[in-house]
Amino acid sequence: MDAHQQLIADVFDRACPSRDALEHVTGRWGILAMMALTEGTFRFNALRRRVDGISEKMLSQTLQALERDGFVHREAQPVIPPKVEYSLTPLGEQTAEKLVALVLFVEERLPEIMVARQAHDKAKG
Repeated sequence: MDAHQQLIADVFDRACPSRDALEHVTGRWGILAMMALTEGTFRFNALRRRVDGISEKMLSQTLQALERDGFVHREAQPVIPPKVEYSLTPLGEQTAEKLVALVLFVEERLPEIMVARQAHDKAKG
């Protein structure tokens, strides 16, 4: 891309790469991994324990996608056995701040959400 070209992001355009990045960050496992990494640097198995319910395969895929997008830093130390640690990049930290706000909002409004669910289920049932 030369200096005269500019990438214009439009999440509503199916070909826009912002959709993939948004999906990686806001998908069930992406958001939970990002939230956990706000607590600090984790080794793979510690992160897997922190994100209850995620499989090893899914965590690996999630971390690879987040690393590719620039949200997560993977550091592999050349020791035996291998030691790999994951942390947020500056971009990941900024993104995680927004996710934390969303998660806190949803958690604070959980009583309303539960009432809405019950009303919906009762009307459908």
